[in-house]
Amino acid sequence: MLDFSFTEEQEYFREILKKFAKKELLPHYTKWDREGKFPRHLWEKLAELGVNGLRIPVEYGGNGADCVTTGIAAEEIGRGDFNLTYGVMLNGLIGEIINHHAREELKQEWLPEIAGGKKVVGIAVTEPAAGTDAGGIKSTAVHKGKEYVLNGEKSGISVAAYGDAFIVFAKTDPELGNRGISAFIVPRDLPGVECKEYEDMGNIPIGRGSIYLNDVAVPEKNLIGLENMGFIQVMNGFDLSRLLIGLQCVGAALQSIDETIEHVKIRHSFGKPLAKYQAVSFPIVTHYTKLEFVKWQAYRGLWLRDQGLKHSKESSSVKWLGPKYSQEAIHECLLLNGHYAYTKEMPLEQRLRDVIGLEIGDGTAQANQMVIAKAIFGKEFRTY
Repeated sequence: MLDFSFTEEQEYFREILKKFAKKELLPHYTKWDREGKFPRHLWEKLAELGVNGLRIPVEYGGNGADCVTTGIAAEEIGRGDFNLTYGVMLNGLIGEIINHHAREELKQEWLPEIAGGKKVVGIAVTEPAAGTDAGGIKSTAVHKGKEYVLNGEKSGISVAAYGDAFIVFAKTDPELGNRGISAFIVPRDLPGVECKEYEDMGNIPIGRGSIYLNDVAVPEKNLIGLENMGFIQVMNGFDLSRLLIGLQCVGAALQSIDETIEHVKIRHSFGKPLAKYQAVSFPIVTHYTKLEFVKWQAYRGLWLRDQGLKHSKESSSVKWLGPKYSQEAIHECLLLNGHYAYTKEMPLEQRLRDVIGLEIGDGTAQANQMVIAKAIFGKEFRTY
């Protein structure tokens, strides 16, 4: 039996987030970009709504929600404030990693703080010479006594400028390659941690940047899971974050389409509404259809994850096409709204800048196509 419906609880949750996004997020979406500020108070507001702890168990202050419900949050918050959706995506990924792999002491220390919006935690995998090839990281973690000493540079890290801590992946046994990577919780205030913010094109309130680790002594207890098992932990987590990113982008694009439909209904040209012209309505229909396809593939992938079934190719297809179709739709909406949409008086130009960033983050189009090719052709046909 196929059932494409949401539960009553999920629909209720969606309505709460929809109202919150429209009333409290959408009117101020461009403000944080213009001012270059991270709206920590809204991050805390998400916690009050239960959004930050969706993938964190109830016993640690979270909601213990399923992945489909988490996807609903990504889509609806994405409609109101694309950048605030990092509170869904990052916390979902990090919540799973800590809950599934960390020792009890770390769970009790960090999960309630994340769920309550008191701590903002980033994930630091990417390096200057290791992006798509996450297994090629050069950062090291040397075990000395009751500490690990970390050295290296992480680049392109979301919330680098504002995070209270980071899950850092480093080589604990360089001779093992991908199998020699471990994960650590590294508080920002440890000696030797230095963060530098980028001047990005978009996602400005997220404070993306580099993290420099210079002889950072991390307590042994901050190791997440088993030594040399970090690569496996993060790769599985990316299947979740890629699905959430797809819905985050689709939410922003569908909001843009809704706004544009209202515009072309009331804007007249040659005596009739713009919506009456097929050259206007058909492109909107095309983008809407593509976005709906991606949206339902995303929810299917989240459902598969909830069932414990394989979903890597579904996740990669959503991550590949979600940002791509979304930026194309937003671009079209910008053009259909005319020259005012090219100004910073409207949110369209910011949505376009913001969404383009996620055509790169969490795996490029090419990287995700490689995952899909491996799944449908089989490992024996790999050429990479």
